Amino acid sequence: MNLRRLAIADVVLIEPRVFGDERGFFFESFNRRSFAEAVGRDAAFVQDNHSRSAGNVLRGLHYQVRRPQAKLVRVVAGEVFDVAVDIRRGSPTFGRWVGEILSAENKRQLWVPEGFAHGFAVLSASADVLYKTTADYAPEHERCILWDDPQLGIDWPIREAPLLSAKDRAGSPFRNAEVFP
Repeated sequence: MNLRRLAIADVVLIEPRVFGDERGFFFESFNRRSFAEAVGRDAAFVQDNHSRSAGNVLRGLHYQVRRPQAKLVRVVAGEVFDVAVDIRRGSPTFGRWVGEILSAENKRQLWVPEGFAHGFAVLSASADVLYKTTADYAPEHERCILWDDPQLGIDWPIREAPLLSAKDRAGSPFRNAEVFP
């Protein structure tokens, strides 16, 4: 696998080696040893999630203040713009974001460690997103930062107002968000 540390070095873009011919393709979507070598740590994943979203849906920016989750995100149908925002108060990249296009075609994965808010915008007619997490979902600890907060200035590649859940519409501005120490 190839990996690229992004502008926030703890967030890693992973490109698997894909073997294909006229019959189709094969690739390892996860290998514990290779993953640990790539990101510099062993991650004990406890939950796999599958999300299907219609075109122009934006989900996020989500995180858990207690029992934080690291995520390994990939798209198996469609295309999304996937974003990670550093919410670790002591970090030199606190309040900065990185974003990458993940798609069924490019087969890329994004490693989003604990201490980051995460979200994505669907760029195709629909998208199926799979992600592994290192902690169970804990709704009582989940928080949401406004996707369009001007302090963050995320450059979402969308042309019109996205479709949002009530939870995402009610997100907190970054300046008021409960962040990690």
